Amino acid sequence: AYHLLLQWLNWRWNAKILASILIVVGGFSAYFVNSLGVVITADQIQNMLQTDVREVRDLLSVRLVVWSVLFVLLPLVLVWSVKIQPTHFARQLLQKTLGSVVSIVLILGLLFCFYVDYAAIFREHRDLKGMLSPQNAIASSLSYYKKKAPKQDLPLLRYGEDAHLIQRAQTGTAPKIMLLVVGETARAESFSLNGYAKNTNPELSKLPVINFTQVSSCGTATAVSVPCMFSGLERKNYDADAARRHEGLLDVVQRAGVPVWWRDNQSGCKGACDRVPNETMIATRFAQETPGLCESGECHDDILLAGLKEYIDELKGDGLIVLHMMGSHGPAYYKRYPKAFEIYTPVCNTNQLDKCESQAIVNVYDNTIRYTDHVLAKLIALLQKEEGRADTAMWYLSDHGESLGEHGLYLHGTPYMLAPSGQTHVPSVLWTSAGYRQQLGLEQQCLQEVAGKPASQDNLFHSMLGLLQVKTKVYNPALDLFAACRRPG
Repeated sequence: AYHLLLQWLNWRWNAKILASILIVVGGFSAYFVNSLGVVITADQIQNMLQTDVREVRDLLSVRLVVWSVLFVLLPLVLVWSVKIQPTHFARQLLQKTLGSVVSIVLILGLLFCFYVDYAAIFREHRDLKGMLSPQNAIASSLSYYKKKAPKQDLPLLRYGEDAHLIQRAQTGTAPKIMLLVVGETARAESFSLNGYAKNTNPELSKLPVINFTQVSSCGTATAVSVPCMFSGLERKNYDADAARRHEGLLDVVQRAGVPVWWRDNQSGCKGACDRVPNETMIATRFAQETPGLCESGECHDDILLAGLKEYIDELKGDGLIVLHMMGSHGPAYYKRYPKAFEIYTPVCNTNQLDKCESQAIVNVYDNTIRYTDHVLAKLIALLQKEEGRADTAMWYLSDHGESLGEHGLYLHGTPYMLAPSGQTHVPSVLWTSAGYRQQLGLEQQCLQEVAGKPASQDNLFHSMLGLLQVKTKVYNPALDLFAACRRPG
């Protein structure tokens, strides 16, 4: 099929240019397919275009350099060293026609002999088309620009214009402070709160948290999940272009009069925080003032606590603070935690996961989860100190999970319908102060019961409106996880 198509695109005047493009595209896409089991889709193209220098640096390795020399640079040198002999146009047409006939005969013959096998393979393993280079990168790029690329000059659709805070029955009620922590690449299956054999949650397990055990993500990559979970659009209706020109949760909350602040220790909020105050931690003064937390252009997640108490103390009323973690972002998991949290050994101290033993990959990843547990516990401790002045709560929800070598897959971004549960089953943990529960009339026992039921990131939008007591016509109580647990009135 490649021969049938490419011979008609390939002529003397463009042969070297076309070959060079295919070598570069095919060579690099094949690297990620072969080394990490990545399935290249339109979402992966979106991830690539929305990445930053820090993430690119984490992918650099000796293997990538060697691969680039052998399978990209050397073939390019060979292509451009070949001298193409001139051939009469009629002769070229005859050769291409005969070549096409031979190609068609071979295709039909193979289909006739192996149709049952082909039909079964491509019905049961549709992800194979994301592994064939360079078709995977080319087709996915076209799909991205057709369906997912940002459209220019489109008006912003306002949402929840009637949003307002529910008037409190009692005057002098303490303000509500909500921390929404967006996790990164954390899989629920690696949380000991969910039954994982290793004690990856030693600190959270000692706190009165509500652990949601059956939460599914909206996507398998940050570029999909983060805008989706804040958009108010359910996963089945989610469209990236619609979400970009559609106000989301933070817009609605801000319009209701609740100050919103986004702090980012990642590669950006993917549009979710564009219209609210936000900051990237590596660019703040805290990155320079907290030795040991930041180096080589990235910070450990403890940086998210820097200056946080001062901001909370300055709030005059309610507030929503979103913290976007670096979490367990791969493949350089060993960079995600301080050395003191290297509990499980041996670890994979490289971003070349295919060079490490399976247990070493699992160990280094589990260390990232244990560090996340520590940061979340510190955030809760900070909120506990506000008791008496404010009623506080923290909700942690990861954007998507991760594959650690199961079925030959690493990292994330596998098409949702084909993705293993490790990429779609995400952890979610809620902590509320006694005052917060009392103010909203939340029953702790009811929360525990709800936490065991199936949920998804679709619930975030409506549940957060409920927790912040924001009233609007776009609020759907059926998607509010906590609606049934609030006492009437």
